[in-house]
Amino acid sequence: MTGLRTTVVTGAVLLLSGTLLAFKQAGIVWTDAQKAQILSLSLDSLPPLPDDPSNGYANDPSAVALGAALFADTRLSQNGKVACASCHLPEKQFQDGKAVGQGIGTGTRRTMPIRGTAYSPWFFWDGRADSQWAQALGPLENPVEHGFDRAAFIQVIAAHYKQPYEATFGPLPDLTGIPAHASPKGTPESVAAWARLRSQEQDRINRVFVNGGKAIAAFERTLQPLPTRFDRYANALRSGAPTEALFTAQEAEGLAIFIGKGNCINCHSGSMLTDNHFHNTGVPAKPDAPDGDRLAATSLVQADAFNCLGAYSDAPSEACSELTYMQADGADLIGAFKPPSLRGVTRRAPFMRSGQIKTIEEVIIHYSAAPPSVTGKSELVPLNLSSRERRALTSFLRTLD
Repeated sequence: MTGLRTTVVTGAVLLLSGTLLAFKQAGIVWTDAQKAQILSLSLDSLPPLPDDPSNGYANDPSAVALGAALFADTRLSQNGKVACASCHLPEKQFQDGKAVGQGIGTGTRRTMPIRGTAYSPWFFWDGRADSQWAQALGPLENPVEHGFDRAAFIQVIAAHYKQPYEATFGPLPDLTGIPAHASPKGTPESVAAWARLRSQEQDRINRVFVNGGKAIAAFERTLQPLPTRFDRYANALRSGAPTEALFTAQEAEGLAIFIGKGNCINCHSGSMLTDNHFHNTGVPAKPDAPDGDRLAATSLVQADAFNCLGAYSDAPSEACSELTYMQADGADLIGAFKPPSLRGVTRRAPFMRSGQIKTIEEVIIHYSAAPPSVTGKSELVPLNLSSRERRALTSFLRTLD
């Protein structure tokens, strides 16, 4: 552990060199530095919801209502059975508990939870989208998720959402000559139909499609993280209230490992318990799941017509600093993926980007052993956690539910 080592006491006060605060939890005394780290992870330290300058409707209540309806609408899929809510289940922290997503087909990546994602500058495991609305559009046209296309999307809007759409975004464009199916992505037939459209017709379709994504994003911004027992513990530390009834000795020991010897806070920092960057942690890809990574994704987000600098963004170029100054290459991006928030993590088995690890205990064993990465170079270093330390760390992680 870095800094002063957390000290377990069973009797009278144990004097250590340095300044100790009078915060004891089941025998643990926190230093000033440790207390600051703990408080930085609590929801009370969460900053205000950031603006999304690329989405001019991000905080519009009518867009939120429309987005909530679109989020749950199975008509926005090829087979009429798949909605965003099919994989992002409220009762499962807006994910699905499956190793990989299951839409009209089987995906290759795990469904990520979406509470609190409005605080992230990058979306998907590899960060190939730079806004919630750009991310929302991807699954709609993914052949194994919704399997839909943007021309079909605007037909659904016109048939079922004309009034709420126009109340939010203004009049729908003239759909004369717009085919039932057309998209630059998707089936050969829809791609061919898209190519036959004039650029003005393509733009009309894109505008409605993008507005739908912005409405879904407005709804997703309302899905904020929920307080946990850890947050109550941190709040008690902040106020000086008693903490003995809030954590067991094992949970407090696990917290000490989390912010110290375990190096967990290096990637899982801040109130959302993720640094929103990209890391290689040596988890090999599934043999049957082709694996992109952050290095591959940087060119995708740069080329995305729906990125912050694109024609469909509401942001001035100077507001797109994340994209403008994005690291686009480098060995550290090989095999790197975004760590999801750890809030509620122990209820989200299996784990990692394709469900490669079945239990939280096995995840901790992997991080403790730090095996070399098959692709690129792992950032992990061996921790050699004892079985007691691994159990304590698992106990702490359960307080994040």
